[in-house]
Parts: sequence; C-alpha cells; structure tokens
Amino acid sequence: MPTHGSLSKAGKVRSQTPKIEGTPRKNPTPRRRSRRNYEKRVILQRDVGQNWGRRR
Repeated sequence: MPTHGSLSKAGKVRSQTPKIEGTPRKNPTPRRRSRRNYEKRVILQRDVGQNWGRRR
C-alpha cells in the first residue's frame, strides 16, 4: 500500500513559513480579577468550575 506523501517532503511548508513572534498574554489586574470573581460567586451565585448554569 503506498504511503501518503514522501518523507523527503516532510516539513516543507512549515520551514517556508516566516516566523511571527506571539504577543505576550496579559492577565487582568488583581483588582479587576477580584471584582469579576465577586460578581460570579456572590451576585450570580455560580459554583466553582465550569458548572455555571446550575444554581445552588
């Protein structure tokens, strides 16, 4: 059974693509993060984790 492509062509496109530096990730400031957590936990009464649709 023939293979899909030859090993001599492996990595051809990736090596031709110019390298672009990624932008550094920014975390929200601690005050903003605390406010957001407060809104989720107290105001919206959400539980910890991804089960945000469920009420206590």
